[in-house]
Amino acid sequence: MNIKESKANFGTAPVFFTAISTILGAVMFLRFGYAVGNVGFIGTLGIVLFGHLVTIPTAMAIAEIATNQKVEGGGEYYIISRSFGINVGAAIGFALYLSQAISVAFYIIAFAEAFDPVLVWIGDFWKVDYIEKRLISLPAVIILSIVMIKKGANLGMKALYVVVAILILSLIFFFMGTTDYQQNLQKLDWSNTIVDSDNFFLVFAIVFPAFTGMTAGVGLSGDLKDPKKSIPVGTLAATVIGMIIYVCIAYKMAISVSPEDLNADQLIMSKVAIWGPIIPIGLACATISSALGSIMVAPRTLQALAGDRVFPIPLINRWLSKGKPVTNEPINATIITSALAIFFVAIGDVNAVAEIISMFFMITYGSLCLISFLQHFAADPSYRPSFKSKWYISLLGAILCIYLMFQMNAPYALVSILFMTSVYFFVTYTSKSKEGLAKIFQGVIFQLSRRLQVFLQKAEKGEDNWRPSVICISPDFFHRPTAFQLMRWLSHRYGFGTYLHYINGYLSKDSHKKAQEELQRLLKVSGASKSNVFIDTLISPSFTSAVAQAMQLPSVSGKDINMILFEFSKHEPDNLTDIMENFTLVKSAEFDICILASSDKEYGFSQSIHIWLTPNDLKNSSLMILLGYIIMGHRDWKHAEIKIFAVVRKNEISEQEQKLLALIKAGRLPISPKNIAIIKHNEDVSTKDIINGRSKDADLTIVGFRAEAVKQLGTELFAGYEEIGNVLFVNATKVKEIN
Repeated sequence: MNIKESKANFGTAPVFFTAISTILGAVMFLRFGYAVGNVGFIGTLGIVLFGHLVTIPTAMAIAEIATNQKVEGGGEYYIISRSFGINVGAAIGFALYLSQAISVAFYIIAFAEAFDPVLVWIGDFWKVDYIEKRLISLPAVIILSIVMIKKGANLGMKALYVVVAILILSLIFFFMGTTDYQQNLQKLDWSNTIVDSDNFFLVFAIVFPAFTGMTAGVGLSGDLKDPKKSIPVGTLAATVIGMIIYVCIAYKMAISVSPEDLNADQLIMSKVAIWGPIIPIGLACATISSALGSIMVAPRTLQALAGDRVFPIPLINRWLSKGKPVTNEPINATIITSALAIFFVAIGDVNAVAEIISMFFMITYGSLCLISFLQHFAADPSYRPSFKSKWYISLLGAILCIYLMFQMNAPYALVSILFMTSVYFFVTYTSKSKEGLAKIFQGVIFQLSRRLQVFLQKAEKGEDNWRPSVICISPDFFHRPTAFQLMRWLSHRYGFGTYLHYINGYLSKDSHKKAQEELQRLLKVSGASKSNVFIDTLISPSFTSAVAQAMQLPSVSGKDINMILFEFSKHEPDNLTDIMENFTLVKSAEFDICILASSDKEYGFSQSIHIWLTPNDLKNSSLMILLGYIIMGHRDWKHAEIKIFAVVRKNEISEQEQKLLALIKAGRLPISPKNIAIIKHNEDVSTKDIINGRSKDADLTIVGFRAEAVKQLGTELFAGYEEIGNVLFVNATKVKEIN
C-alpha cells in the first residue's frame, strides 16, 4: 500500500518557506520602524542579535533532536513529548497549540491592517469617519478556514509559494528604494533615536514575536518525506536568513528615514520602496502566509495530542485524532482550530492575548533547549543525533528564555507557567502514564551521581574528615529490621550506608529470581521508611564468602568502605558464631567493626543513648562518641540525650574527667557536663554488671570491645547483657580524632 507515501510527500522547501514566511511577518512591516526609531540602529541590532541568542539555540536543539529519532506528526509537541514524556509533553503541547491557534487570529487582524490605505480612500469617498476592520478580518479567517478544511495542506503549500514570492518582491522593492533623507545623509548615527524613546526591553517585547516563527515548519513533520533532513536544514536556514534580512532592514531604515518618521508611521516602508503599494501588499501576503502556516501547524499539534490520548474522554481523543483516509489531514482538529481563530478575530483586540502567545512560544523554545541540554548531560547511549549542538548553547537558550519571559511581562510569564503546571497535574492524574518529571531527570541524576562518586573516590582521604561508610550484611531483614534501622540513622546525614540482604545458596536462575523478588520487597519497605540506605541482595553459598564479597564492593559514596555492621538476636544468637568466625577476616581489611545485639525492647522510645568507656578500650572511645552524635542527628532521636559513663581506675579519675570536660567546653561534644559520669572501677564488680545496672532504661547502649578479647572469649564476650535493650558493640581500627 502507498498510504504512507501519500501522507509524507513534502520536502525541505515547505519547512523553509513556512518558517521564513512566519519570521518575515506582521512585526517586520508594522513595528520594525518603531524599533529603529526608539533604540536606534545599534539598539535594533542588539535586539536582533539578542533575540537570536534564543532562536538559534532553539533551532539547533530542534535540528539535534529531530536527527536522533523518528519524527512523526505533531512537530514540536512530538519532539517534546518523546523526550520529556507524555505528561510534560502534553502540558507544553496544550500551551503550544493555543499559541498556534490564536496566532491565526493575530495574523488575520494584522492582515486587515494592510488595508488601511484602501479604507482611508473608501472613507474619504463615502464620507465615513471610521470603517470597522473586522469587515475584512472576519471574512478572511472564515475563507481561510474553509479552504483548509476542504483542501488541506497541499493547497496551503501551493498558496504559500505564491505569497512568499510576493513577500520577497516587496523586500526587493524596499531595498531598491531611496529617499531625500538618505541622499542628504552624510554619516550614519548608530544611536540616533527620538526624544523620550521607549526603553530597550519594552521595544524588545514588542519586536521579539518577529523572530518566533522559525519552528513553524516543524509542525509539518508528519507530512515530510525525510524529517531528519528537512527539519534541520529548513529550520536553520530560515533562522539564519531571517536574521540577516532583519539586520539589513534595520540598516536600510536607519539610513533612509528619520527616527521621528520611523516612530510615527507604521507603514513607513511604503515611503522608502520604489513602488509604495507593494508594502501593504507584502504585509497582506506576509500576514496571510503566517496565518496559513499557523492554521496548517496548529491542527496537527492538536491531532498529535489526541493521538496520545491526553484528553480524559476517549471519544474526544478518537474524534480529534481522526484524519482523512489517505492523507491523514486533521480535518476535525482543523474545525476546532478554525472556531478558536474566528472567536478571537471577532473579539478584535488581541494585544493582551498576543503577549501570552509570546510567553507560550518562549516556554516551548526554553523546553526544547532544556531537552537538548539534559540529553547532553545525561549521556544516554540511545541519544545519538547526526546533528549535534553544544550543551552550553542549549543551556544559554533555556536560561535566556526564562529571563526574557519575566523581562517582557512578569505577570503573563507567571500565568503561562501556572497554566502549564495545572495542565501537567491534570494530565498526570487522568493519564495512565505516570512517568512525568521523573523520566526527565533519570539520566541526569545517574550522570551526576557517577561524577560525584568519581570525584569523591579521587579526593584526598584522611581521618580528619572521617565519616562512616558502612556496609551491613544480614539475612534477617524481614525478621528483625533493627540493623536496617541503625543503618538509616547512620546514613541520614553524615554517613553512607549499603544494606545487603544475604540469601544462602548458589547463583542460579531460580535464586536470581528469588533475589529480585526480595529486593522489590526490600525497596518497598525501605521506601516507606524514607531511608538514604542503598539496598541490594547477595547470593552466596556461605556467610564467609558473602562477607568476603561484601567487603570488596565499592561504596555508593565513591569513598572506600570503612565500617561493617553485623547483627544478632540476644535470645537466638544462632548467627553470632558465624560473625565471630569472620571477625579476623574483616579485621585484616582494617574495617571498623560494629556488632548489634538486638533485644525485644528494640530502640524503645529513642530518648537516650548510653556510651560506656572502659580502661581497656580507649582506642574505641572516640568512634563510639562520634557514632552516638551521628545517630542523634536523625529526627527519630531529636529529643534524645547522650550520657557518657567512663569506668576508670581510681588513680585516673581526675585525668579522664578533665579530658572529657575539655572536649565539651571546646564545643566538640553535644553533651552537658551533668550527663557525664566517672565511675570508679571496683575489681569486685564486673563491667557488665555496672552496665546492666546503669543502662537498663537506655534505648541504645554503645560498648567498646577489643580484638584480643574476641580471641580469648569468643561469643561469651557479647553475652550477659540481657537486662538492657539494644547494644552496639564497637571496635575501631584506629583512633578517630575529635578535634
